[in-house]
Amino acid sequence: MADWIDACATGDIAAEDVIRFDHGGRTFVIVRDHEDNFYCTDGLCTHEEIHLSDGLVVEATIECPKHSSIFDCATGEVETPPACEDLHTYATKVENGRVFVEI
Repeated sequence: MADWIDACATGDIAAEDVIRFDHGGRTFVIVRDHEDNFYCTDGLCTHEEIHLSDGLVVEATIECPKHSSIFDCATGEVETPPACEDLHTYATKVENGRVFVEI
């Protein structure tokens, strides 16, 4: 059964930005898009396991800092190669100024 984990405060992430979130020996990223939606995906690019927390967020996508693969933050879908495997995504919710992730 998945648990809701308190990941960060909404104010910890600016619009079109990303932060790293580690939990249970795993790495995730929390992304805030241009419309104040929050997303959580695996924290490592599926191409060469580069940390996405150093990536560029544009609207609701994140670009890997090494080889420029682009992923849709809502679905995890690869939009631009060289990555060919989608990211796993995790449900998020905002309550009382905190972002929770269902892991």
